[in-house]
Amino acid sequence: MSTTTPPETAAGEPVAKVLAAPGPGPRRPHGRRGLLTSLASHGILTVASLIALFPIAWLVFLSLGPDKDDYLHPGDIWHKMTFSNYAFVLEHTGFFGWLKSSLIVSLGTTVIGVLVAATTGYAVSRMRFPGYKKLMWALLVTQMFPIAVLIVPMYQILSDLQLIDSYLGLILVYCSTAVPYSAWLLKGYFDTIPFEIDEAGRVDGLTPFGTFFRLILPLAKPGLAVAAFYNFITAFGEVAFASTFMLDDSKYTFAVGLQSFVSEHDAQRNLMAATAVLVAIPVSAFFYLVQKNLVTGLTAGGTKG
Repeated sequence: MSTTTPPETAAGEPVAKVLAAPGPGPRRPHGRRGLLTSLASHGILTVASLIALFPIAWLVFLSLGPDKDDYLHPGDIWHKMTFSNYAFVLEHTGFFGWLKSSLIVSLGTTVIGVLVAATTGYAVSRMRFPGYKKLMWALLVTQMFPIAVLIVPMYQILSDLQLIDSYLGLILVYCSTAVPYSAWLLKGYFDTIPFEIDEAGRVDGLTPFGTFFRLILPLAKPGLAVAAFYNFITAFGEVAFASTFMLDDSKYTFAVGLQSFVSEHDAQRNLMAATAVLVAIPVSAFFYLVQKNLVTGLTAGGTKG
């Protein structure tokens, strides 16, 4: 009677021994781990959102209290909410004059600043003229000087040009501070657009300006949206230049008008809260108009540079 030996594996070990060896432990299901990770991330984002929104909600809540001391007893506001604070601000202050001046200066800065920054960024991104690198570094260096150092020479320049207490003078001042950053931002975004698009425009008979306006700018909408939002915010919320160069109270922007308002109503926090909410509305509306392109524009410009 013949005996048979168990087959051997490639390593020379019996199959029975290999089968008897302990195998790997049970795997943790990926679905459960993914669910826990998703719940944790959503929980963190929810808490962060509540923390960010709480000051805004609290400001709106205080603005509905009719008495100046309601902030000391916020629980009483629920029973006597009113919009009287907003009515007082709109009727007894220069709110609409401030709004008009702020929109003129902010929109003017946005249009001129984005146009100059876009042409500058595109030229440096596509053309290799003498000193193009030094130009961008010069724009960057201008951001190093504090406002206190710039006010005196800017005041002298505007005075020589007879632009003191004028919207155009303030717009040019804001452009001088907003254009350098916007040019760097748009230069990085233009670098992400393939150069073949420019060559295709030349083949079709377009001039460099035609290629820029008809082909490049439509593709650069996200970057332009970020630059426009930055220019608008820079002009809308600036205080030092506006309070120095605007002398006529009929041309005060929100920044200057609120200074006088706070000095007159420093103890009436309900009125100041209502004014802060009203001031935030134009910025929120502009943000809503460009928010679709903001995330794309903020991330795309950093891929190349």
